[in-house]
Amino acid sequence: MNPQLLRHLWSLVERSQSKHLLALDDNSLVSWLLDQFAGHQSIDQAETDQLHGYIRAKIPLIRDLAQER
Repeated sequence: MNPQLLRHLWSLVERSQSKHLLALDDNSLVSWLLDQFAGHQSIDQAETDQLHGYIRAKIPLIRDLAQER
């Protein structure tokens, strides 16, 4: 996966409100992050699929980071 995409994703996670991230179920969290990501940067279907899988794998870390803030 493109390192720029990863940086953008983690920046988005850090800028997002913790309460919102924690309130969403797993599927909603993935969808919301992808929607937010696509709103800031155009990505093709292959990148979307890669991000989807990556976000899914990192949900526990995303939630841990949100709880710590």
